[in-house]
Amino acid sequence: MIFHPAIIALYVSSVLISFMVSYSSFHGLQILRKWDIKSGSELQLILERKTYLISTLLTYLFGFQFLSLFLFVFTADQLNTFFVGAMCAAGSLYVNDFGYPALILKTINFLLAGVWLILNYTDNQAYDYPLIKKKYSLLLALAPLILIEMILQANYFFRLKPDIITSCCGTLFSSESSGLVSEISVFPSIPMKVIFYLSMISTAASGIYYYQRDKGGYLFSALSAITFLISIAAILSCISLYFYELPTHHCPFCILQKEYGYIGYPLYMSLLGGTISGMGVGVLMPFKNIKSLSEILPSIQKRLTIVSLILFMIFTAMVTYKIIFSNLILEGY
Repeated sequence: MIFHPAIIALYVSSVLISFMVSYSSFHGLQILRKWDIKSGSELQLILERKTYLISTLLTYLFGFQFLSLFLFVFTADQLNTFFVGAMCAAGSLYVNDFGYPALILKTINFLLAGVWLILNYTDNQAYDYPLIKKKYSLLLALAPLILIEMILQANYFFRLKPDIITSCCGTLFSSESSGLVSEISVFPSIPMKVIFYLSMISTAASGIYYYQRDKGGYLFSALSAITFLISIAAILSCISLYFYELPTHHCPFCILQKEYGYIGYPLYMSLLGGTISGMGVGVLMPFKNIKSLSEILPSIQKRLTIVSLILFMIFTAMVTYKIIFSNLILEGY
């Protein structure tokens, strides 16, 4: 194992988050079974106090969960000096079989935690907690994923051995490598850029339509999720090339480094934030007919729509700026 302050911080925070989410899930199960807002019993009063405490606690914990994703990638990037062949987080994560699964699951949990926070916020705005069973059902589904994430992350860090020979990002994200990621990396630039901009335009159009007409919330939510996947593929295929100004450098991690002004952090933050906000609109759609939410929900959904559109616009603007002003010219590629 390699001892590093960030590794210790990530491990301690993941154990704490997993424990508290498990604790919250246990009480969430009680709430699912015994919650009755119409009851004035002592048990109901206890449950109401508990749900307020748990909601507040989870709000902070999931905030740490958001930070842990970027801290994990930053730490993996800092560890590349310990391994022969690694030049960024790509090589460090490839050192053992747990690095990339941990990263993927942390990203999924990032998105799900964001959706839970949206549900929780909306539920707390109503006087009768109409979404309480929905949000605790989601928490029960999220809890095992948080536990698995902790196990994968612990195995990744505890199984790190200095001086292991690994692959660099140039090898992992090239036509010579095998797998889905390498196939995406070598996808032609022009078709990928067309798909990327069409997805962004479609998402923006559906968001504007929903904001103006209050229709098409599910479509906007679905397009937000699809746009996230297409954007990641576009970064691998062509967007990264313009940041590096190299026609063969497809790494999605090097843009997080100092040499490129840490531009990857605002890039990924805006993409993830836009996706969560857009997905939140669709998640709230089934509850529009609930009486206590009828006046609250439309304004929440419209705010989420605006936030999503702004963040997607920021992401697209950063990408477009680099494509236009980069010294790299891709002809017929």
